[in-house]
Amino acid sequence: MPAPIVILGAGINGAALARELVLNGLPVLVIERRDIASGTTAYSSRLIHGGLRYLEYGEFDLVRESLGERTRWLQLAPHLVRPLELMIPVGNWFGGFWSAARTFFRIPKRRAAKHLSRPRGLATVRAGLWLYDRYARDRQLRASHVLRAGNPTAIPVDQSRYRWLCSYMDAQVLYPERLTVEMLQDARRLAEQNGVEFRVLTYHEAALAGSQVAIRSLRTAATGVELIEPAAVINATGAWVDRTLATLKISAERLIGGTKGSHFLTHQSNLRKKLNGRALYLEAADGRPVFILPFASGTLVGTTDEPFSGDPAQALATEVELDYLIGAVNAALPDVRLTRADLALHYCGVRPLPYTSAGSTAAITRRHALHEHRDASLPLFSVIGGKLTTCRSLAEESVQRVLARLGQSPQRNSRTRPIPGGADYPSTAAELAAEAAQFAARHGLTRAQGAALWSLFGSQCRQFPPEFATAANARENLTGTDLPRAMVGWVLREEWAKTLEDLVERRLMLLYHQRLSRTVLYELAEDLIRAECLFPDDRESAVQDYAIRLSTHFGRNLS
Repeated sequence: MPAPIVILGAGINGAALARELVLNGLPVLVIERRDIASGTTAYSSRLIHGGLRYLEYGEFDLVRESLGERTRWLQLAPHLVRPLELMIPVGNWFGGFWSAARTFFRIPKRRAAKHLSRPRGLATVRAGLWLYDRYARDRQLRASHVLRAGNPTAIPVDQSRYRWLCSYMDAQVLYPERLTVEMLQDARRLAEQNGVEFRVLTYHEAALAGSQVAIRSLRTAATGVELIEPAAVINATGAWVDRTLATLKISAERLIGGTKGSHFLTHQSNLRKKLNGRALYLEAADGRPVFILPFASGTLVGTTDEPFSGDPAQALATEVELDYLIGAVNAALPDVRLTRADLALHYCGVRPLPYTSAGSTAAITRRHALHEHRDASLPLFSVIGGKLTTCRSLAEESVQRVLARLGQSPQRNSRTRPIPGGADYPSTAAELAAEAAQFAARHGLTRAQGAALWSLFGSQCRQFPPEFATAANARENLTGTDLPRAMVGWVLREEWAKTLEDLVERRLMLLYHQRLSRTVLYELAEDLIRAECLFPDDRESAVQDYAIRLSTHFGRNLS
């Protein structure tokens, strides 16, 4: 049996790499210290986009690549990635033109007058969107256009500040956590078809022992260590790349210079009504971009961009950041009158950007790169940078390099391969509603239950086992939701979930549900006990500990 390639990290990039490698017939072992998508992947702005502002930094190839990947994701994961209209409010004609030119031509800031750094005006934004449309060449999304502020079809921004809104199309991935899980599920299916080994070991750690990797569980009291001799190791731990290299005792220059980005979720009905399914892309007073996005049953607002050098797991949204984001909303939509009391929760993540010793955080490239550690005792690579949109192309390019190092070449790629929930997905809302209703009737569920399951699992619902319909709790919902309890058992069997945190934050997406309660946590704890992921005596402490995490990490207090 050929030696496996070990991937450290089960975030969006690690999952994409695993899928691409297995697609090419290679055995893969994914090792993750916590859970799938538990790092930066879960704390992004949840956009699949070309990166309009990258044009200002002359990164045309990155924009072209990102827009091509945006088109692919709309086709390959339509249950999770959907078109989104964004509107950029502007208040003058030529503001920002010289500032953009200065950035593009790398002219030192001291040579530009202060008045040239005004907010970007209509001419500047339209020029960027014209290029954006040319690069996209995407017929399924309409081209950009300009609306007068006050137009009934425009988001009702403050007309004393803004005269126009520039509308353009990008895409949103509501749950990148689920996208990551489904890529790993697809890798597992491919491994079965190709007859190669594929394993995902969450809550495990790895260490190098010469040309071997020693693997140890972090969840059990057992002290046993599994030793394997891999063909190569890929460090895809994102913002933890440098920390992982230190753990592996690999001497390397600093690779990651992460910046933290904070977001909050609000269910304020006035703000949601004004967006009406569309998004605002604002330029805040300090020039940074802020997105106001429709999300689940509420509105997601972000992000900040602050240097961060600590443990990414400890990054939290600060009072200053939250006030900054609230202020940006109220400046654009003053009659919303958003306050701290309107915030349902907040989150914060660290971007795995390339390290640089100078320049603004906004200027740090969002390109990805694969760094080979040539002094290591075995082929070892680290993934630097990357973003949600380009995870698939990052994997394709990286696999080419890794295989070349091993004297091989890729035979296939994932450019046209849907992820499981996106295969043969209904093409219209009417077809989706009809299929979800048929699915519900076939399994004896309500239409609301069928719709809830299709929204999370897409066309995978067609493969749910027949016994799902006859399960004792098939028609019993998790309290306050439309998700049947029987679904939890399936997730625990098929999706590598092991804890309350895994279920709430990254499988069932209950973190963002308005009616998440302690009752739901107790129900999930019972399911974990049945699946032998939790001891009965630990039920109470597991619920209490997780409630504390919700409060301290997300600012969410349960009833």
